[in-house]
Amino acid sequence: MDTLRTIARRRSTRSFKPGQIPDHALNMIINAGCAAPVAKSDYTSVHITVIQNERILGTIRKAIAQAVGGTDEDLLYGAPTLIIISSRQTKSVHIEVANAACIAENMMLMATDINIGSVYILGTVLAFQSKDNWLQELGIPENFYPAASVALGNPVEPLETERPLKEYFPVNRIP
Repeated sequence: MDTLRTIARRRSTRSFKPGQIPDHALNMIINAGCAAPVAKSDYTSVHITVIQNERILGTIRKAIAQAVGGTDEDLLYGAPTLIIISSRQTKSVHIEVANAACIAENMMLMATDINIGSVYILGTVLAFQSKDNWLQELGIPENFYPAASVALGNPVEPLETERPLKEYFPVNRIP
């Protein structure tokens, strides 16, 4: 893997081809997520749920749409796979969100490297706030709540275009 090239190719995919991603690709993406840094190496504070069941994905799509104001738009963009990264609250403020973001970024970079499209989905966090029955149905452990998610699939547009690696937002440098 050429890290800088992969970073330059990574973008949010919002249009997926029909059909599931291969199991070996999914395993590589999960393993990359599991290699992410987690605060104080507390790996017991994180749980990963992989959803490929179309009925459940359909229900999640509706829940996300309702949580963001009732849109008709598919906010999973037709992705056939959704990975929910859940965490239990820790003593450190918001560390569960930081952990989930690191895991999601590792997953999205691996996906890009193997030409699988990905997009970070915040909507699951909004859709599942205090919906314990959903969390149980998805096998998310008690006291764990979604902190981030990644939708995956085969992209309609190939992931070939590299954007320049430059400072896109202000950077304050203090010598």
